[in-house]
Amino acid sequence: MADNEIDSHSGVETTGHEWDEIKELNNPLPRWWLIVFYATVVWSIAYWIAMPAWPGISGYTKGLREHSERENVVAAVAALDEEREAQMTRLIKASSISEIESDPELLQFSMAAGKSLFGDNCATCHGAGGQGFPGYPSLVDDAWLWGGTLDDIQQTIHYGIRSGHSDTRFNIMQAYGRDGLLNRDQVDDLASYVVSLSGRDADPEAIERAAPLFAQQCTTCHGADGTGDTAQGAPDLTDAIWLYGGDAVTIRQSIHNGRGGVMPYWTERLSETQITALAVYVHALGGGE
Repeated sequence: MADNEIDSHSGVETTGHEWDEIKELNNPLPRWWLIVFYATVVWSIAYWIAMPAWPGISGYTKGLREHSERENVVAAVAALDEEREAQMTRLIKASSISEIESDPELLQFSMAAGKSLFGDNCATCHGAGGQGFPGYPSLVDDAWLWGGTLDDIQQTIHYGIRSGHSDTRFNIMQAYGRDGLLNRDQVDDLASYVVSLSGRDADPEAIERAAPLFAQQCTTCHGADGTGDTAQGAPDLTDAIWLYGGDAVTIRQSIHNGRGGVMPYWTERLSETQITALAVYVHALGGGE
């Protein structure tokens, strides 16, 4: 076999391959690179033997170490639960929000857990900061439809509003126009009356016509002065806080079509401790009662 020629420019032997008058030099790979490459091959074989690696039809190879990240996570979660158990027990036994707030360590635990739970379960409807959206109550003000005590908030989280649970809180804003309880003119007058309750200008004649209608149809829930009733979940109509919107058009829509939003119940999805922590967090968002 004839010796390959030596490249005149570099002084390196060629392989004998040539493309478009470009000759391939026979430069071997650096020794350090080969050592690293062979080491990775040996490492991969050792890994296949020692660790879970090959999938099968009904499982996978366990490896000599029988290592499982799933089991490690389960063990870590169990250890964390055990570590938190004392705080959870204290939280459940707390009789009032003042007792929780007087214990900085317990309050910090409650707020951290509540914030995480809120982000996972509540922020979709109420917003990341609890600011709410039309039809979804704001939790950062001091207006509470069903009461803002810690017990009230826990009750709402436990059983929801119109959720279908046997213990849910329930009320109904009737569709006065759609169901024919009031005619169009009466709905218009009543909308003007509700606008006036919050101190805004409205047609005086419409207000006068609607006064007896409000007394007949609305005071049972909203009260004679329109300030609402938390026992029934009836909103205050005299403030500037509106669940669906406070302009005349939206108020008319509420009277004509009724309202009946749903909050799901969480008693079967969250533990007692989680609900308590979540209630403490929501209570703090709006400076609850």
